[in-house]
Amino acid sequence: MKVALCVALAASLAGGADAFAAVSGVRAGVRMPARSHGMTMVQHGKERAAPFYPFPDAVAPSAARPRAAVAPLRASKEDGDGAVRQLLGVKGASDTDDLLKIRLQLTKPVTWIPLLWGVICGAAASGNYHTWNPLAAEGTAVSGADALGDLAKALVCMVLAGPFLTGYTQTINDWYDRDIDAINEPYRPIPSGKITEGQVKAQIAFLLGGGLALAYGLDLWAGHDTPTILLLSIFGSFISYIYSAPPLKLKQNGWLGNYALGSSYISLPWWCGQAMFGELNIQVVVLTLLYSWAGLGIAIVNDFKSVEGDREMGLQSLPVAFGVETAKWICVASIDLTQLGIAAWLYSVGEPTYAAVLTALVLPQIYAQFKYFLPDPVENDVKYQATAQPFLVFGILTTALAVGRHGAF
Repeated sequence: MKVALCVALAASLAGGADAFAAVSGVRAGVRMPARSHGMTMVQHGKERAAPFYPFPDAVAPSAARPRAAVAPLRASKEDGDGAVRQLLGVKGASDTDDLLKIRLQLTKPVTWIPLLWGVICGAAASGNYHTWNPLAAEGTAVSGADALGDLAKALVCMVLAGPFLTGYTQTINDWYDRDIDAINEPYRPIPSGKITEGQVKAQIAFLLGGGLALAYGLDLWAGHDTPTILLLSIFGSFISYIYSAPPLKLKQNGWLGNYALGSSYISLPWWCGQAMFGELNIQVVVLTLLYSWAGLGIAIVNDFKSVEGDREMGLQSLPVAFGVETAKWICVASIDLTQLGIAAWLYSVGEPTYAAVLTALVLPQIYAQFKYFLPDPVENDVKYQATAQPFLVFGILTTALAVGRHGAF
């Protein structure tokens, strides 16, 4: 069954993310003058972690922690756990001079997870993802060759969205934040001098060029007359660039940066997966862009711990612009109203079961907001994200499955 495999793959990714959430860290806790987020084809960087999959570090902002504490914090991770963190690209990584490991660290593999999830959602929404089911009724069974072919297509889409394009955006973000990192995280690969300027630029070129070439190959594989996946990849790469690079540097603006981040995590990988297995239409584009307002809310969650530093640096994050009390309600409203609006839409187009499931998945998120986030968004952001985000991402998958079942709108 298509639904069964999509749910199984999604559950495995969510389980992996949750396991990390239980032991790792949410923000890259050092206080940064400029922000960077994880990414899809946009990214978050050092000062905060991926919004959908928090990796708690228990690291206080540097404004509250003496600079001298940075080195001991890192040293305490120089064991097996630190080696894993180094490979995943999260805070608390152990030291290494291995260039291959340093290159992998720059791509922050831990931030690939939401992109893989997004591709699964897009494949589910297409209604054309085939899986092998030995119990299928005669005449309805999918051949093993067809099932393996679709699985291969999905995996290659994931390689495009994760290692190549997310890796590109993470690397370019580190490059443009190198001066900030020299102050706040001097042990990171670029400011520490463990990788040269030429090597960084070569990595950026390889990941971008390789990603675009792979995207075109996927278009050929899918038989597209118009290279849809290539065009999406070019667009996403451009957004990634202006998110991190001056003069636009979208991440310095609370609304633009957070929405670019949210739409990159929700919309772009979904579009890639759906274009690979079906047709990307304007209705789905609008639906996912609307859903990205929930992603904006998740991105805002990561701004609260940085409010003092952002205010000092003149950065207009939403907690700075509106104040913490107002911003926290903007945050939860964008998350909850978006999902409830999508549920109402699903009901209106004749998908009441999926609408009910999505509504049910919103309720635990509201509970977590009132229990953890609203009382203290600064101290409880890790607990809130670890509790609420699995329900949000399963809600996205629920919506994708409804779209795939319903067909063209």
